[in-house]
Amino acid sequence: MDVVDWELMLRLVAAGVLGAVIGIERQWRARMAGLRTNLLVAVGSALFVLLSAYGFVGDPGTADPTRVAAQIVSGIGFLGAGVILREGFNIRGLNTAATLWCAAAVGSLAGAGMYILAVAGTLLIVGANTAMRPLGRLLDRRRAMRRTRYRFEVTCSEDEQAHVRKLIVSALTRPELRLRSLHSHESDIRGKVEVHAIVDSLRRDENLFESATSRLSLEPTITSVNWTVEEDEDDEDES
Repeated sequence: MDVVDWELMLRLVAAGVLGAVIGIERQWRARMAGLRTNLLVAVGSALFVLLSAYGFVGDPGTADPTRVAAQIVSGIGFLGAGVILREGFNIRGLNTAATLWCAAAVGSLAGAGMYILAVAGTLLIVGANTAMRPLGRLLDRRRAMRRTRYRFEVTCSEDEQAHVRKLIVSALTRPELRLRSLHSHESDIRGKVEVHAIVDSLRRDENLFESATSRLSLEPTITSVNWTVEEDEDDEDES
């Protein structure tokens, strides 16, 4: 099927406009991948789709329009990985990376001439990044009403058990933490004791336990310090 040049240009412009619509929302919220990035991703995807569909008409036996489109899906992952940042135990940029991936899909649809799906996809993407934000905050507040239970384990010399127990209580004494139990038992290592503390946290913040771990690890009598998350449960006994 022959497609005139203006039709190809229309597809390319449509990809650019829809990519810009997606990027405006990201730019407004000061995300790393904003207007230009999303526009370029959508236009680039459309160009690759047009190339794969109409750039090899002289060799119809080997041309495969779906091959380039499939490579776009995997290739955009490298660009998305560049906007994902890890800050301590928190990860930022996942939503921006997913938006870039979706912008590539919108550009591919526009390049294939599927305008209705491209527009619908754009509306859904922008809606997910805007209208769904209040719902996300609501779920975050609901999460804040739940408590997380941690197990804090310290291995120390038997003679210093009482001192280490005091250090654990001091390290875990915070307004947002609630010490449920503290008990000791003999370790498999001769002359060592394991002290276990069960702690409830009104908010899940591993940085609190990393700070306590750093403080206790400086003690020469302590062999090892570690903590694990046991479970999340509703904080029903809070008044």
